[in-house]
Amino acid sequence: MSITSAATLATLHRSGPRRITDLAAIEGVTQPAMTVLVRVMEESGLVERRGDASDKRVTLVWLAEAGESYVQTRRQAGVDAFARLIDELADDEVEALVAALPALAHLAELENQDREGQKR
Repeated sequence: MSITSAATLATLHRSGPRRITDLAAIEGVTQPAMTVLVRVMEESGLVERRGDASDKRVTLVWLAEAGESYVQTRRQAGVDAFARLIDELADDEVEALVAALPALAHLAELENQDREGQKR
């Protein structure tokens, strides 16, 4: 799976259904490229296209069950990899990581705000 495909699935997981134009802007690709990517992921059963209940002219891309499973599996693999690595750290290094967690959480919040600003 390409990085853009994985990132698109993560975006849909994090923020819910989106228009193709929104996904293209968020992921930094052209609308035609995102259309092709969504078609391939739809054929693979990772996403679904559905109409928007509030605007019948709009089609939204939804994360399908297989896409949800893929995102969850990748996230768990990352968690497991970090857990193994953290187990190799000295106690003072683990304490330094724990102390950095509030700053890291703030960075994640800022990144989410930045992504939200890009979709508008």
